[in-house]
Amino acid sequence: MSRAGLGEGVPPGNYGYTGSGYSACEEDKERLSESLRSKVSAIKSLSVEMDHEVKHQNKLLAEMDSQFDSTTGILGKTVGKLKILSRGSQTKLLCYMTLFPFFVFFCHLLDYETEVMQV
Repeated sequence: MSRAGLGEGVPPGNYGYTGSGYSACEEDKERLSESLRSKVSAIKSLSVEMDHEVKHQNKLLAEMDSQFDSTTGILGKTVGKLKILSRGSQTKLLCYMTLFPFFVFFCHLLDYETEVMQV
């Protein structure tokens, strides 16, 4: 019970559409699907790289956060000690500690001026 003329003597893959544009459509479809496949793989690789970069940046931010917390603790203790120092009778000492950096700066400035004048 076979139908005469359908599929007899036709090379595999053409399904009897040799004269039409069916094979051209199949080629276009294959070409487009391959292009789509390459674009999807490129997007996938970019997303994987972005994931690695985000994890690395999050790790760096966590480290910075812990360092800032420790620095904040140290500065808080120092300010507390300075407040205690300023409340007591050591105001003279605090004044000396404040004036000492200015003294060093002006000595350095005078030394620099004498070097410039000698040259």
